[in-house]
Amino acid sequence: MLGNYFYHKIIRKTVTTFGTLFNNIQLKTLDANGENVMQQKVPLAYGPIQKFLARLQQSPDLDKKVTITVPRLSFEMTSIQYDSGRKVPPINRNRAVGDGQTTTTKTQYLPVPYNIGFELNVIAKSQDDALQILEQILPFFQPQFSMTVDLIPEMNEKRDIPIILESIDFTDDYEGDYSTRRYIYYTLRFSVKTYMYGPVAANDIIRKSILDTNIGDRNTNARVMEYNVTPKALEDKNNDGTINAADDALLQPDDDFGFNEGITYHGQ
Repeated sequence: MLGNYFYHKIIRKTVTTFGTLFNNIQLKTLDANGENVMQQKVPLAYGPIQKFLARLQQSPDLDKKVTITVPRLSFEMTSIQYDSGRKVPPINRNRAVGDGQTTTTKTQYLPVPYNIGFELNVIAKSQDDALQILEQILPFFQPQFSMTVDLIPEMNEKRDIPIILESIDFTDDYEGDYSTRRYIYYTLRFSVKTYMYGPVAANDIIRKSILDTNIGDRNTNARVMEYNVTPKALEDKNNDGTINAADDALLQPDDDFGFNEGITYHGQ
């Protein structure tokens, strides 16, 4: 079982989906009359908040032209944990047929539920900037927001993935004199309820079934009855005006079909 290579990029897709939620947060700067002076997109990057705070602390000069942009958003994955409450029967499988394929079908065991933890950090130099960002996020989580993710494209496996807001922490990091830059940051913790999938197996489609049955005494007058079954088309698949064996050959596994039955005797 272990050792057969497969990689569905589930965790990578989960990280990308989470980050996509927050990649278009806007911030407005108003003048004393309440007029909009500037509107900017808040930068978003993957990484721990300590990394960005260290960068800020290394460049404390308020007059320096090149420094890290504030406000900004950062996020990171913090945990991966099995979720027994969403467990499904381990022997059940999904099935899919490739586009235009009539000879093979793909199968995959049902996925295993996992919760992936994330932290989203809001870093700002004023409380108003931080609150503008928060109010563009919080109304959408009650406490969850769901996104549809194409987890396994070859199996047409799409699922609604809940993203749950679990907690919010606030820190005002302001020490020193007036030349010291003030940093306010909020930490929002989320749990993403996703699934992990095993390998996809390709199997041949059974298009003919044969059953042999012995009739009579095995030593004298032994005969074999061969019973065979094949799928039968119920509609004109090739549009030639008739339903025949040519249409049977064009059947797809998910089509509605009947059966052709035949019996043949072999032996005496």
